[in-house]
Amino acid sequence: MRTRTLGSGRAALTVSELGLGCMGMTFAYGKSDEGASLATLERAIDLGVTFLDTSDSYGPYTNEELLARVLSRRRSEVVLATKFGQRFHDDGRRTVDGHPDYVRQACDASLRRLGIDTIDLYYQHRVDRQVPIEETWGALSNLVEQGKVRFLGLSEASAESIRRAHAVHPVTALQTEWSLWTRDVEDNGILATVRSLGIGFVAYSPLGRGFLTGAITSKEDLAEDDGRRNWPRFQDDAMSANQHILDGVRVVAEQLSATPAQVALAWTMARGTDVVPIPGSRRIAHLEDNVAATAITLSTEQGRLLEQAAPVGGTVGTRYPEGMMGALNA
Repeated sequence: MRTRTLGSGRAALTVSELGLGCMGMTFAYGKSDEGASLATLERAIDLGVTFLDTSDSYGPYTNEELLARVLSRRRSEVVLATKFGQRFHDDGRRTVDGHPDYVRQACDASLRRLGIDTIDLYYQHRVDRQVPIEETWGALSNLVEQGKVRFLGLSEASAESIRRAHAVHPVTALQTEWSLWTRDVEDNGILATVRSLGIGFVAYSPLGRGFLTGAITSKEDLAEDDGRRNWPRFQDDAMSANQHILDGVRVVAEQLSATPAQVALAWTMARGTDVVPIPGSRRIAHLEDNVAATAITLSTEQGRLLEQAAPVGGTVGTRYPEGMMGALNA
């Protein structure tokens, strides 16, 4: 597995060119299989997919606890990213919290759950609109000084927030959704901002939450407890309207004797060497299929075909339900 560099200068972090998003192993996509998830994590590391992504909010908390079981044996082989900023309350509410005191509490709690001394890359999962980002990042910078965290990142932040955070402490990576299904960052100033500052881009959901694999043709293909059943883009009318994107991916996949998932990942990886996709996989077979995408090179004509099938702003439906959309681009 080749590597890529996120960030620049003293904020540069080397990671595997393909990462593994671990959220679905315990959260959001229905019932999971702990044994299969652990086997997938082990296989990922064996294959060189050593950039593992989690969050305290996945579960909540159970995702970090799952990864701890692998980290206890293989910590030295892994670049571990986790996140804070979505606070869960006893009454079931989830709020965004960027207060300095909470930053410190959340970091210490993640370190305990993960069973590690230092987090390699610590993201602010969502920006708190009620707390100046300079205060949040002052606390994060202190965590770096204390050796609890090595590098810092942001997730789903606006161009302005990225610049303000970077002025306090160098940002190594921005994690935001990017795929043929979601190309917002290409025209809302976010991609241009991170590149102007030398910040790496970690692309989550590069397979369009499964849509770009071709395996989901209707929301009825999803388990009853799968959260996607309630999301706008997984309603049947939206899936039908977005079929043209998948059709384009399938055409290129046939040309390359590849799977649609491999073509979608190859497109994201081809956006630049500063981009690292982190597709989620709960099964070894899916992981291995994704890893094979690292060997695919798209021709200029194939890239053009894909972008014609999936133009910027051409996907029908919002990324998240209305209540969750308000936390994006803060």
